[in-house]
Amino acid sequence: MKKKNYFMILLAVLVLSIINLTGCSKERVSNKDSYESLEEKGSIVMGLDDTFAPMGFRDDKGELVGFDVDLAEEVFNRIGFEVEFQPIDWSMKETELNSGNIDVIWNGYSITEERKEKVNFTQAYLKNKQIIITLADSSINNKEDLKGKKVAVQNGSSTLEAINKQPEIVATFEGGEPVLFDTNNEAIMDLEAKRVDAVVSDEVLARYYIKQKNPEEYKVLEDNFGEEEYGIGIRKEDKRLIEEINNTLNEMKKDGSYQKVYEKWFGENK
Repeated sequence: MKKKNYFMILLAVLVLSIINLTGCSKERVSNKDSYESLEEKGSIVMGLDDTFAPMGFRDDKGELVGFDVDLAEEVFNRIGFEVEFQPIDWSMKETELNSGNIDVIWNGYSITEERKEKVNFTQAYLKNKQIIITLADSSINNKEDLKGKKVAVQNGSSTLEAINKQPEIVATFEGGEPVLFDTNNEAIMDLEAKRVDAVVSDEVLARYYIKQKNPEEYKVLEDNFGEEEYGIGIRKEDKRLIEEINNTLNEMKKDGSYQKVYEKWFGENK
């Protein structure tokens, strides 16, 4: 065998060995609770979608603001971590978490059985539901009153999926289907103009939009089209972090600081 070829073979074996060792090292790290390393670093990376108002979005100055942003800053400040906000491709959120690019998923992240297979969740920190909004002087007071009415919904939204799970109700709408809009904001503007009779929307979004306008002009019905809860996604091995976040959220609810953040963004008691 020529010396040059022998050298190339040895080099290839060496490179493969390094790759294998690196892969094993990453695998071992990924199976270890990362809390001690977070403590040493003194900071934590929070993955979020920076377009989801009012949970996490950019204001007119381009600054990240929102309910989840404020809540996370207070939670991690109490734990002793500086929080770094990392906008991510929301469709890749679990991959970003489990690869170590971020440490938590926190941005209106609904707790589902499917997601539980990929991550662990903290306790639920915010309830959400698909609410029904009308004008304050409307005669609509429950889902049955939607019969024969124009009901607005954002096209392609989880709200549309939610109401379609109750086809017997949808069939009673005027035309047997909802009126679709590209955005919730457009739907609410048509409600104000009385071109539709009601809007069904994600509560956290709708309450925020109503707060920006005049809350006294609207009525939110007790009936809804389904409830869900938001939680914080954590790697399955990071049990200490889940415990610390849960304890801190409970502490904030007891001392009233959680309520202050809620009222800032949603304008009413929770």
